Amino acid sequence: MLKFSPILLALLYGFAVYQVSAWRTRRALDTQSTELAEPRLRKVCDALARALDLPRIKVHVYEIAPVNGLAAPDGRIFLTRGFVQRFASGEVTAEEIASVVAHELGHVALGHSRRRMVDFSAQNALRTALAAVLSRIIPGVGGLIAGGLARLVAARISRVDEYEADAYASALMIKAGFGTGPQKSLLSKLDTLAGVGGATPAWLMSHPKTEARLKAIEANEAKWLGT
Repeated sequence: MLKFSPILLALLYGFAVYQVSAWRTRRALDTQSTELAEPRLRKVCDALARALDLPRIKVHVYEIAPVNGLAAPDGRIFLTRGFVQRFASGEVTAEEIASVVAHELGHVALGHSRRRMVDFSAQNALRTALAAVLSRIIPGVGGLIAGGLARLVAARISRVDEYEADAYASALMIKAGFGTGPQKSLLSKLDTLAGVGGATPAWLMSHPKTEARLKAIEANEAKWLGT
């Protein structure tokens, strides 16, 4: 039984980290967000709601500067204040913001946002267990190798989720009458808006390369519309 103790400890550690992270996330979102009230953005969100046969889609504004959208594990949809400010300055359109909401709705509908918190727990457990084993075999660098492997697994899972959420958003945007144009135009300038640069290899990124996402969206659109 003792020889399995590092694995058991790793699992317990992963579960504990998950609980703390989930609590911190909920607390931050609860205390630093308000419901979206901008009339033009509410209008496009209402169009998405009608396409889903929902009375409304409640979107919150998370009061942080980075440009991002996110889906909480409890299903709530958030836009950051930085994103809303880019709309106010004319850098993004209301329809482009709608594509972000549609994308985050995809994460919720497909179970990504809740599963990611569980995956986070498992990845911490995997990293801790691997580090314990590899540090004995390769002292000094075992922990680094374990961390790198865990990040590769996490990035792979996240990229798959992004493609699936993009496909959901495309279908919803088409049904709502917006088409995929706003989704593609936003993706084309999102790196600039978010201040992302550099040449990080695609297999190390949590999001796929923009070019690959655009091609996937166009392929889905052609398949669905028969063009």
